[in-house]
Amino acid sequence: MTRLMSLVAALMLALPVYAAEMGDDGLHKADWMRETFKDLNEDLAEANAEGKRLMLLFEQRGCVYCRKMHEEVFSDAEVADYIRDNYFVVQMNLHGDTEIVDFDGEAMTEKAAARKWGLLFTPTILYLPEEVEEGKNAAQAAVASQPGAFSKGTTLDLMTWVEEKRYELDNGEDFQRYHARRIKERDDGKTD
Repeated sequence: MTRLMSLVAALMLALPVYAAEMGDDGLHKADWMRETFKDLNEDLAEANAEGKRLMLLFEQRGCVYCRKMHEEVFSDAEVADYIRDNYFVVQMNLHGDTEIVDFDGEAMTEKAAARKWGLLFTPTILYLPEEVEEGKNAAQAAVASQPGAFSKGTTLDLMTWVEEKRYELDNGEDFQRYHARRIKERDDGKTD
């Protein structure tokens, strides 16, 4: 009986973990995503009131890379906790018909916004500043974007780089240099 229980336990551990449920729209739903009216100025104000950064997460039905991010990156406890603690996440559907209001005041569907902002891939994450200059749209205002599925380390490094406002620092360490340093630190055992 003990051997059978060990075999069952091993099989359970081998099964894939699905961290996010699938919504009626075919997009993954994580507990750290916010349901909003998708008025970006209101979303930014709410994010700021909570002391968080606004993140726009574009996905689409059937996206294998979105699934990869949800199953392999967003499901990681360290990443999920970092998102919950630091980001106000609004999910957008690359082909969606839900109306949004851009920072510049233009009302349009999610799919029209994706075209306006030049978004071609999913997932794409836009990281927004705490203040958006008048007249700028979300793509123009974004301090960073993440087009595609990346590993846990790259994703967490970019989220940290944005949250710490390292894009404002005049130390010559752009994201690529910051990420390379973080990889070396992890390899040397100095960070998680």
